[in-house]
Amino acid sequence: MFDHAVGFAVDNDLVLEVVQTSPNLEHNYSTPGACQRAWVNQVCLTTFLDWLQGEVTPHARVYPNTAALPSIWEVVNGTAVNFDNSRLVLIPTLAMDGDELRVPQEWVDIPEWAADYYLAVQLNSDAGWMRVFGYTTHQQVKTVGVYDGSDRTYSLESDQLISDLNVLWVTRQLSPQEITRASVAPLPPLPQTQADNLLQRLSHADIKFPRLEVPFQLWGALITHGGWRQRLYELRQGVVESASVGQWLQAGVANFAQQLGWERRQFLAISSGMRSAESQVSLLGLSRQILVAGNTYELRVISQGDPNENIWRFELHPTNSDNLIPVGFQLRLLTEDLQPFPHNEDTATIPREELSVEVMLETGEGLVWEVTPLPLDYEREILRF
Repeated sequence: MFDHAVGFAVDNDLVLEVVQTSPNLEHNYSTPGACQRAWVNQVCLTTFLDWLQGEVTPHARVYPNTAALPSIWEVVNGTAVNFDNSRLVLIPTLAMDGDELRVPQEWVDIPEWAADYYLAVQLNSDAGWMRVFGYTTHQQVKTVGVYDGSDRTYSLESDQLISDLNVLWVTRQLSPQEITRASVAPLPPLPQTQADNLLQRLSHADIKFPRLEVPFQLWGALITHGGWRQRLYELRQGVVESASVGQWLQAGVANFAQQLGWERRQFLAISSGMRSAESQVSLLGLSRQILVAGNTYELRVISQGDPNENIWRFELHPTNSDNLIPVGFQLRLLTEDLQPFPHNEDTATIPREELSVEVMLETGEGLVWEVTPLPLDYEREILRF
């Protein structure tokens, strides 16, 4: 038996006893292949992250966040982990020969997804172990790797990889200025109409590999947007309409949103022009805590006035009443395709108790919220009203 808490090396490869993960995943996937991909990635992530946090750095975290993983594994192999201002991507395989590393183009050529390191991982689920048989850098993938347009992967032979993972940690200590990333061109913005067309086109579960159905720049721009990628995942599960914030307030917050931290909450507000305790009214809204620059804040979404008018107020508050929002912080709302609109943001020009933005929306309209500086684990999501 392998001691997964310590791990050991065979021919310099790191071999870990897998942390048992149920094959009956909580989330659904559109195809058997996607289901297997999700299970393999989940097993390797759980095992490796447990070892990495215990043996190397306790600050290692899934990127962008664990709630996003099903929408990624539905269409792409691999899992990203952020650690100590760097990023690695686990690329697992069930192949027993372990003779190459094949990195999906998404992890290399989408600027927001690109990593410093790519780890080749072999999983032997029957024997209960996983093996990291080598790693490389983004720089090496782009300069040495062979791009295969048929499956949109960059490949390196096993002898082009560094087999001893300890070299990675030692190099980071001795040569912290090592260049690990090559330059990557930004992807062009994707208009709303084009995104809608792509979502409808790629939503059918009989399309086994949606990532290969459209030009990469369109595909990359679509799935980089966390809200659109989540919508694609839902459509491929047969969910025709996304739940709205109003539905969450009436029937309960969806599981995906709960994983992001959203919950229903009652807020007290003072009626206009009144100051007495009797003037306070209770309002039902959504609340989510976010971590920004080391401090915790609460993001609130509250209906205003007549529900038929569909007026909503976004607020950002420090969770500690002794704190204020620092100068320079911004709360910003954008359309689904990330376009600004009049009066869409509030900026702290002096220390403030809250930032707020109020909007009147069409039924079914979606918004993306942003906070600057970016919160930990932030990824764009679409709130529909």
